[in-house]
Amino acid sequence: MSFSWTPHRFSGGALALDVANSVILRHDDERRTDRFEASGQIESFPKAAVNFCAERALFGDILPVRSENKSGFIALREAIDRYFRARILDHGADALLAELLEALSNVLRQAASPDGLDAATVHSTLRLIAMPDPQRMKICRNCGWLFIDRSKNKSRAWCDMAVCGNRAKASRHYRRKREESMP
Repeated sequence: MSFSWTPHRFSGGALALDVANSVILRHDDERRTDRFEASGQIESFPKAAVNFCAERALFGDILPVRSENKSGFIALREAIDRYFRARILDHGADALLAELLEALSNVLRQAASPDGLDAATVHSTLRLIAMPDPQRMKICRNCGWLFIDRSKNKSRAWCDMAVCGNRAKASRHYRRKREESMP
């Protein structure tokens, strides 16, 4: 399957969340798609992140993860998703914090390139752990991606209004019209 990295794919608001969101429909076993398993996608992600990621000014150019470090990077991605999802849902995040910190330290110990995607993801994750307003982190009601709500009143419900927000609104409109037309 072929993908392109578009601005929507970087709607998490932080590099670490964009990395975690590289798994599409994570909790739907039949439709789940790991974009990093597709040929060339993990290698092309850093260049797209430099163009579209909300934290792009913090990291500058980002190099791909070295092939020998990919398994540790994927383990980090999964630990990021588990920890922040649990933190948002208030489901035992403290127990998962040690796992996340271990994954962070493993990536740093495996001699990640200082300019590599893996090192940048570690730094982004540490910034998120220390985030002063953690209730701004949310899960998209449509696709399930993690994102930071930067709206003034903290009421954002979708990772990206142009994609997920429109889909949710169109679905609601379709259901309402269908119900109105039923006898």
